Amino acid sequence: MTKLLSVKDLRVGFGRDPKANEVVKGVSFDLDAGETLAIVGESGSGKSVTALSINRLVDFGGGRITSGSIALTRSDGSVLDVRTAEERILRSVRGHDVGMIFQEPMTSLNPVHTVGDQIEEAFRLSKGLTGSQARAATLDVLQRVRIPDAQSRLGYYPHQLSGGMRQRIMIAMALAASPRLLIADEPTTALDVTVQAQIMALLAELRAETGMAMIFITHDIGLVAGIADRIMVMQNGVAVEQDLADRVLDHPQHDYTKHLLRAVPHFTAGKSVRAAEEGKPARNPIVTVDDLVVRFPVGKGWLKPKGAIHAVDGVSFDLVPGETLAIVGESGCGKSTTARALLGLNTITRGRIVAGTGHSRRPVQMVFQDPFASLNPRLNVEALLAEPAIANGQRLDTDLRKRMAFLLDRVGLPQDALTRYPHQFSGGQRQRLCIARALMLNPDVVVLDEAVSALDVSVQARVLDLLIDLQKEFGLAYLFISHDMAVVERIAHRIAVMFAGQVVEIGDARSVLSEPQHSYTRRLIAAVPAVERRRQHFTVDMTQVPSLVRPPGFEPPAAQWREAGEDHRVRIEEIA
Repeated sequence: MTKLLSVKDLRVGFGRDPKANEVVKGVSFDLDAGETLAIVGESGSGKSVTALSINRLVDFGGGRITSGSIALTRSDGSVLDVRTAEERILRSVRGHDVGMIFQEPMTSLNPVHTVGDQIEEAFRLSKGLTGSQARAATLDVLQRVRIPDAQSRLGYYPHQLSGGMRQRIMIAMALAASPRLLIADEPTTALDVTVQAQIMALLAELRAETGMAMIFITHDIGLVAGIADRIMVMQNGVAVEQDLADRVLDHPQHDYTKHLLRAVPHFTAGKSVRAAEEGKPARNPIVTVDDLVVRFPVGKGWLKPKGAIHAVDGVSFDLVPGETLAIVGESGCGKSTTARALLGLNTITRGRIVAGTGHSRRPVQMVFQDPFASLNPRLNVEALLAEPAIANGQRLDTDLRKRMAFLLDRVGLPQDALTRYPHQFSGGQRQRLCIARALMLNPDVVVLDEAVSALDVSVQARVLDLLIDLQKEFGLAYLFISHDMAVVERIAHRIAVMFAGQVVEIGDARSVLSEPQHSYTRRLIAAVPAVERRRQHFTVDMTQVPSLVRPPGFEPPAAQWREAGEDHRVRIEEIA
């Protein structure tokens, strides 16, 4: 039987001498119709370059296929060697035979055209549909990717949709040409766990409906465990292991595959929560947040706004030295707005943020998600570390340099790092620099806003271990914001679950994860992908987050709470 795709000894290089700068080194694999291959590996392993070579999109990024063959069986039964094909032929292959979904939908969609127009364009180019036929096909494909209220969404622009919705639009555009092979390059990395589960379920259903093959690229083995038929593991441009998914997951043969599986944070529903420290921290809060309300005016009426976004509504919690409070929830739930209010970056509408008694208020510091964007590329490490101290009135003297050397050692970076620049470090090392910089002023509280979500799993594990060690050494209080429940389980002592601007459940991490009481907390936990859950089917939960835009003067009813155990409270849900 002819394979849908057969890649033999693929080699791809970049630069003026691509053979001397190979990033894909002799990769071979086959793919049958209807089969899903997961290509797994860390940043720089060559997985995305391999995928981009299949339809020669790598040509537009300065890459060149130096040797090997890519045999693609087209819908008419002919076999095309993609490597030697002319560009005019490739234009008919892209979209029609091979569809593509990229990681960041906002950069893939045109911001000045409605999503309806963009999908119609895909139908016009691939199938020649125009007018009412194109509009009907667009509506149909939006319904297939489970876009609610599809008719009205046709007129939306990309910025008016959530990240999950935009990713569904990208899938709809890819499906417009009915491709026989769909390549999904990290399509869910930036999405929240519930939206991620929805997209995975959708892809599994579409594969069953249409019989298309898929290549799924990711660094998260747990994510592909429920959808992949075969797994290929890549390291440094080489396919080090490939086999049926269950064999790779249950009996990995290569040391690197074993390393990847060990590094994946395994979610255990509260069984792996951090043990309480000896002499558990006394509940003397370093910071108390009391009935925090943050609202943003929206729309323009006569002399006053037409309403407000209730970004944070009545949030209360304590931060205790030596303890981590994790805030979890979907994008838009108010996690980051709460953190920014704690730092004084957002104006508080109502409520209080006060330092605990008996403590001198030291600066709250923050570590952001993207370390490269957080570091000035024109400054070397010495200048970057000195910056917060100098801004705080200190001088660049011997004591300050000793502090830099001490912190570099504590975060596992060499002393010669002081003279280097951000681009000379890996992603994990840059995040360590951001952590060292946050500690320069000896803060009581460090806010970590998705601080490990952009890192590869093994780097992520090392950074989490570092954070735990630093917390024990300096008695730091962490406010840890994340959508990754497995990571939260590994680092948190306490958890606050946010939904639509409000905390709906808060308490001891083990109790919240093992006995979730609120329906939203249960949804979050049910959506966590895991190697151990691969035999359960993905399910689509289409519950929509309510709009946070309220009319002027609107005040939500006072929250009603019930105790669910020692240090575990849950908000009583309103009956619809």
